[in-house]
Amino acid sequence: MRNRIYIEDIFKGNIPDGKEVTLQGWLYHKRSSGKLQFLLLRDGTNIIQATVYKPDVSPEVFETAGRLSQESSFSITGLVHKDERAPNGYEIQVKDLKLIHLAVDYPITPKEHGTEFLMDNRHLWFRSKNQHAILRIRHAIIKAIRDFFDGRGFTLIDTPIFTPAACEGTTTLFETQYFDTKAYLTQSGQLYAEAGAMSHGKVYCFGPTFRAEKSKTRRHLTEFWMVEPEVAFNDLYDNMELAEDFIEYIVQTVLKTRQEELKTIERDTTRLEKVKAPFPKLHYDEAVKILKDSGLTFEYGNDFGAPDETAISEKFDKPVIVHHYPAAIKAFYMKRDPNEPDKALAMDILAPEGYGEIIGGSQREDDYDTLVARIREHNLPTEAFDWYLDLRKYGSVPHSGFGLGIERTVTWICGIQHLREAIPFPRMIHRIKP
Repeated sequence: MRNRIYIEDIFKGNIPDGKEVTLQGWLYHKRSSGKLQFLLLRDGTNIIQATVYKPDVSPEVFETAGRLSQESSFSITGLVHKDERAPNGYEIQVKDLKLIHLAVDYPITPKEHGTEFLMDNRHLWFRSKNQHAILRIRHAIIKAIRDFFDGRGFTLIDTPIFTPAACEGTTTLFETQYFDTKAYLTQSGQLYAEAGAMSHGKVYCFGPTFRAEKSKTRRHLTEFWMVEPEVAFNDLYDNMELAEDFIEYIVQTVLKTRQEELKTIERDTTRLEKVKAPFPKLHYDEAVKILKDSGLTFEYGNDFGAPDETAISEKFDKPVIVHHYPAAIKAFYMKRDPNEPDKALAMDILAPEGYGEIIGGSQREDDYDTLVARIREHNLPTEAFDWYLDLRKYGSVPHSGFGLGIERTVTWICGIQHLREAIPFPRMIHRIKP
């Protein structure tokens, strides 16, 4: 890119005061005062003020600056000037300006817009300051995830999008034609990651997953991203320890690397600073007692809904782990506790502040005959899982893993209200465009 300079290079102090630079970008906002025009230029890395002073530029440059409209693209050449009065403490004193493209009637103006309008214009909306900050935080979260596992010697295993059968229940499958047979969009890469763990010991898969849930809640998308580690020889308690270390690493990394973006979206970071292992751990029965003591109506044996998760998490100032759920409400592959046969060796991590489940995981069933029985109990086609059953025939070992939903994690860390802002192009029950 021929040593192109970006705005973030200036704010990092990499460009000396008084140096002449050329920047390219889009007009975020502007104001004028007689012989002065103040242009806010954004280039994707940040926003900087460019000052156009009429006596310092040609009449053509001053006239072009006056014609710039919101989101017009242009380049400027000028001197870097450190000025505490300017946004972020720097400005560019413009000597030359070239129009690249004049944007006409940009639809998202500096006024209130309805959610549907903004979602229809999502391809433009995420240029806004807050949405831009959220997606940069998402990037930092994903980088922290990869750094965490790569730094601990995990191997990335890429798992298929097309699958022959369900992993998380047959009612939420997206069915598609696969030549002369049927296939389904993956609900999870877990089963394939288990095969990877039997080869590499500790692995993770990371990619899009799909659930045909007819839900309109702020916690559900039909397409979302999930990271799923699997570790051979880990039991439930090893799994919980890995998960809490993982969450702490992500949150503390974001606090360290995305302070400016967190400030932009006005996130109260004092709550995030408390996210350090170990986390409180509750047996399912203890969690139910919290609900009963809180006066909530809850039938023992059910899974927790959003209000239940909120009531439980409100008792703590950091994520809480709930474990030993009733086996009847959990997936076929989850191992049962031999000391409590009606309970699965399962765990969920509930985020604080009412953001609900961000991690779900378990120790996996490692006995061949037991797993066959579970598959039949769930009315699943045994032939679709013959390869998965092979893992229990040839060197089976105890193993465990979990899945973390990226969008729920972004929503919690950013302190926003809906998952639709946590992914560039959200897919929901009534939205597949843009």
